[in-house]
Amino acid sequence: MESRIDLFTNELGAKFGKRFANAGLPIVQSSLPKPTQELVSLRVSQINGCGWCVDLHTKDAAAAGESALRLNLVAVWRETTVFTEAEQAALALAEEGTRLADAHQGVSDETWARARKHYDDEQIVALVALVALLNAANRLAVIVHQKGGSYQPGMFDSLMN
Repeated sequence: MESRIDLFTNELGAKFGKRFANAGLPIVQSSLPKPTQELVSLRVSQINGCGWCVDLHTKDAAAAGESALRLNLVAVWRETTVFTEAEQAALALAEEGTRLADAHQGVSDETWARARKHYDDEQIVALVALVALLNAANRLAVIVHQKGGSYQPGMFDSLMN
């Protein structure tokens, strides 16, 4: 299936994309570890079936030095030994925060407590904002059938200022 519209070349899409990217700037600049940001972004995108975003976050994480082993195991993180307790807590929060319709409680108290054990106030806000922003990005790309495969690391760095 072809993309329905190219949000990057459409005038309104490009304006929105720049502002959307800038909304993520405080997260990128936060003290939430960069590897955690990419792992969470990848996992949320996997859950939502966003090929464009899986491509983007896999490539950006690899370019930042993330190992192929860990990237390949993000989808099954509970069944591995390669993620820290803090990363596991972030991935659990990301999954529950993404699958809101699957559980009436949203993010469970247990998952929240696990995340709070590892992340301070700034980091937890960054994590929550990241999950929300990624879910919105995934929906944009999935709705217009933005296909994965063509992303190059750093492609959108110029959007953030």
